Amino acid sequence: MPAYIIDGIRAMLKGGVVYKDIKEAFPIKRSLPHGHVAAVYGTAKKLGLDRVLHRKGSRVRDIALGAIVARVLSPGSKLAVSRALSGETATTSLGTVMGLGEVTGNEVLSMLDWLMERKGWIERSLAKRHLSGGTMVLYDVTSSYFEGDTCSLAMFGHSRDKKKGNKQIVFGLLCSKEGCPVAVEVFPGNTADPMTVETQVKKIKERFGIEKVALVGDRGMITTARIREELSPCGLEWISALKTRDIRNLVKKPKKGEPALNPEEVREDKVGEIKSDLYPGERLMVCLNPRLREERRRKREDLLSATEGILENIARLVSGGSLRGAEKINRRVGRDADRKKVEKHFEITVTDSDMSWRRKEGKIRAEAALDGIYIVRTSLGSCDIGAEEAVSAYKSLSRVERAFRSIKTTSLRVRPIYVYSENHVRGHVFLCVLTYYLEWHLRRGLAPLMFEDDDREGAEKKRSTPVEKAEVSDSAKRKSRTKKTEEGFCVHSFRTLMEDLATLSLNEVTLPGSPEHRFPMITEPTLLQSRAFELLDVEPGRFVASKLTG
Repeated sequence: MPAYIIDGIRAMLKGGVVYKDIKEAFPIKRSLPHGHVAAVYGTAKKLGLDRVLHRKGSRVRDIALGAIVARVLSPGSKLAVSRALSGETATTSLGTVMGLGEVTGNEVLSMLDWLMERKGWIERSLAKRHLSGGTMVLYDVTSSYFEGDTCSLAMFGHSRDKKKGNKQIVFGLLCSKEGCPVAVEVFPGNTADPMTVETQVKKIKERFGIEKVALVGDRGMITTARIREELSPCGLEWISALKTRDIRNLVKKPKKGEPALNPEEVREDKVGEIKSDLYPGERLMVCLNPRLREERRRKREDLLSATEGILENIARLVSGGSLRGAEKINRRVGRDADRKKVEKHFEITVTDSDMSWRRKEGKIRAEAALDGIYIVRTSLGSCDIGAEEAVSAYKSLSRVERAFRSIKTTSLRVRPIYVYSENHVRGHVFLCVLTYYLEWHLRRGLAPLMFEDDDREGAEKKRSTPVEKAEVSDSAKRKSRTKKTEEGFCVHSFRTLMEDLATLSLNEVTLPGSPEHRFPMITEPTLLQSRAFELLDVEPGRFVASKLTG
């Protein structure tokens, strides 16, 4: 007889039971995707995010933590969050792991109110972690369009989402110099960027209690007026940049002496420091990016050529007799000639039966002389920060832009907003920022397995100055070229890696003799999944053992 039949007979003679099908021996009652839950929830617990929300455990704290984890896994409405946390309607193991039972939509909305009550404490805790001592704080502002008009924060304003017909909200994000989010503030949709600075200054000085800090913001936000009225009076240092018109003023001859800035003397990919009586007490770092210069010159020539084409079309109408009269011709020129926003570079002559034009070559050359030149300004002394370090700090604002991209579009989708009261909208944005805080740490931990540069120091060493083109490390180039990690795994994006981890499932298993008793059984992880858990220092079975056996 075959060996397995002999073994079965032996088992029966000893009083055992032989099953024809493995399902009879171990009935699986339910199977839920679990690996991505273990990675995200385990990282949140490792970071102590639950204790950041509140030191004492409670149901509302658990719902808040669950909502953050659920948003990393799959962004959705508050109703979707309640279903994700409820065991019966869950599509992942999150509800089982957290053991919250049935969670209603009203509980999730109440959690947003609770979160706003805790906002000050939570932000102070994050600031204590990431902004301790003298440091730099990155600050930038964005907007998010609103569907509907029932919220008092929703206003018409400058739409960065290109949704001119929709009302919007504005929110400003404070990050550490590494790009880790620390605090957020929501403003009405018609709030101008500079008007948001005062709130952040008070938050940094009063709420966070940081002794010495430098606020890094773009040139449209940290303006001369804001410096004079808000930053200087409270003793807050800052790093920003000059606007184009301010750079032109530096090139013009002041009342005394020679020009403070000569564009011909600026060296490519180098940082030069100057001083000017126009900006007393400030350090000005002059930079010239030759790649940006070439791009702007190319674009200007394309716009000038396109405008000439428009003028030629009008001239053909005039010469053909279909457009007559200086008034009508001027009206047509005024309507069409500035579509590309470069009419200022043309001298246009119109008569009743003719029109002509020529380029203002002198004005074009004067504008082209400043192409690629930008000037970083700071109140910090040379003993506090070097010239190149100041330029690097200003360019690090791109990390806040990355946070906005993740929060608004690629991952967390702060829009569309499904809540409408002012407090709930603020709570929703704050929840998304806390979610990005968790995702930020996950990305850093899983960087060796993703299309992320896991050797940032190596990438920075490739540049002799911060003006040069940003480079990626050799390991990042190799991953991009081969689509393989150094260990031979397929390289993932953050989202596809979460999907891969989700294939590790959590099964609820019973025994034939005692169907009321259930125990968890997790599928064996793949090599890639094991490596991901190793990088995060998370054990996938740690949070489920007591949930099903109790």
